[in-house]
Amino acid sequence: MAISRPENRLLAALPADDRTRLIARMADVTLGHKDLLYRAGGPIDYVYFPRSGVLSAVVVMNDGQYVEAAAIGLEGMVGVTACLGADRSIEQVFCQVFPAECRKMPAAAFVAEVARDGAFRDIVYAYLRGTLAAAAQSTACNCLHSVDERCARWLLMCQDRFGGDDFPLTQEFLAAMLGVRRATVTVTAGALQSNGFITYRHGRVRVVDRAGLEKVACECYHAIRNAFAPAPG
Repeated sequence: MAISRPENRLLAALPADDRTRLIARMADVTLGHKDLLYRAGGPIDYVYFPRSGVLSAVVVMNDGQYVEAAAIGLEGMVGVTACLGADRSIEQVFCQVFPAECRKMPAAAFVAEVARDGAFRDIVYAYLRGTLAAAAQSTACNCLHSVDERCARWLLMCQDRFGGDDFPLTQEFLAAMLGVRRATVTVTAGALQSNGFITYRHGRVRVVDRAGLEKVACECYHAIRNAFAPAPG
């Protein structure tokens, strides 16, 4: 029996007629672990609207090291800078929590739709503002807050985007999210597990005590979540 996936929240927020028209211009794709959407410096051919899973956008340095800049799930989209004229991706973007079912739209069609004076443009612009606010908050967080606080924040963000308590998450990826060594991840995740907030084994995390994890997380978790909250009324 086929699983009914929730709609991407940006698309779900559109009036029904607009949503139907836009989805008709999209194709469905299912991404597996580490399937690539964009290479750093590569073309933005499509814009993606996830319905499940988590996509990871990372900044790759000259020596090959990388750190995650954003995690994107059904609350968002990948390729939003196309509406600002970008045709190349600054980040490398791939599927991290799989499977990731997405709707994809040719970038040229996306730009044309945003250029229309309508609800889709308003939603895309609001998401872009949220992305900028989240990037600023993350920069401050990475400079000022402890590894434990930032780890709790990322786990909560992954849980929100995955839509369940149990999800795949490797030590390698968690280290990239936090910008630390894998040995540090082992200690940090071990402490969260010892305190009964999560279980973490064989590359999978289960959030056991979300309220406790939120107490460990820094203020940035709620600030970033609120950056993508729908506007009131």
